[in-house]
This record gives sequence, C-alpha cells and structure tokens, in this order.
Amino acid sequence: MASKAPKKANLLDHHSIKHILDESVVTSRGFVEDVRLSNVRLFIGTIIIVIALFAQFYKKKFPENRDLLIACIVLYIAFNGLLQLVTYTKERNAVLFTYPPVASFTSTGLVVSSKLPRFSDAYTLTIASADPKSISANEPVNFTKSVARWFTKDGVLVEGLFWKDVEALIDQYMKEPKKGK
Repeated sequence: MASKAPKKANLLDHHSIKHILDESVVTSRGFVEDVRLSNVRLFIGTIIIVIALFAQFYKKKFPENRDLLIACIVLYIAFNGLLQLVTYTKERNAVLFTYPPVASFTSTGLVVSSKLPRFSDAYTLTIASADPKSISANEPVNFTKSVARWFTKDGVLVEGLFWKDVEALIDQYMKEPKKGK
C-alpha cells in the first residue's frame, strides 16, 4: 500500500510555505467547498480569452478591422477590470469558501482566509461567516502562530500538528456566541 507523500516546502520561500499551509486547509466537519465564486472568475476569464482570440483571428486584416480591434481592446480592459473587482471585493485573502454543514441549523458557510507577511514567520488563519450579516453568523476567529511549529528543519509539513490548531480554531468558531447576543 502506497503512503501519501509528505508535503515539503522551501523554508526560505514564504510563498511556498503559505501555499503548502493553505493547501492543507481542507474541508472538514461536514463543510463542503463552495466553488461558485471560482466558477464566476473562470467564466469571466473565458470571456476575456474569447475576446482576445476574436481580435487576433478575425478574418479582416488591420486597417479594415480597426474599429473592431478598438472595441475588443475596450471589452478586454472592461472584463479584466471586472475580474479584478470580483477578486478584490469578494475573495480578498480567502483560501476556502464553504456551504453550511448539511445537518446544521445555520444558514451560512465559512470563509477561511490566511496571511503570511513577507519576511515574517507569523501565519494568520481566520475563520469567518460567508455572510457576516446573517443572524446565524458567529464572530470571526483567528490565530497567529509561527510556521516553525508545523515544519521540520527539512521543510516537511507535520500535518497532524497543523490540523490540531485548525480544528481548535473551528471549535472556537462554532462555540462563539452569535453576533448581537
């Protein structure tokens, strides 16, 4: 029986460390990943690609298709701006969006986000409600801990230790009193 290969990061590259930790934050406790925002971003990206391909391979050559090229450039810029707006306003530092648990009374899923500032070993993981205005939304919870806790000197992630901290954070979120109470 083949065992799962350990996740290894370059300890001198904070992007590599953050990527490994973010990748390890998977769904648990009945939370299913909500991929609707990712699908919207993919759809907008596909529209951008179609616009670029249309401008590139339109059957008329340059002087004759000048107006079409200008329209394609304007649409390309507009859809790229829309894509950036969606990413900036909705996604931010989010690693994971979830639906509410299946057998739960809550009507909102979770947003899991993370930060690892440059030249720092302090990794911050935050769990918040996907709909903070919902009556069933809890207050956001987070922890900030050194990444040295979860990696060996060779850069191998000790997932059990990391998951103990993540599970404790999920427990803390679930036990938090509801907003306004």
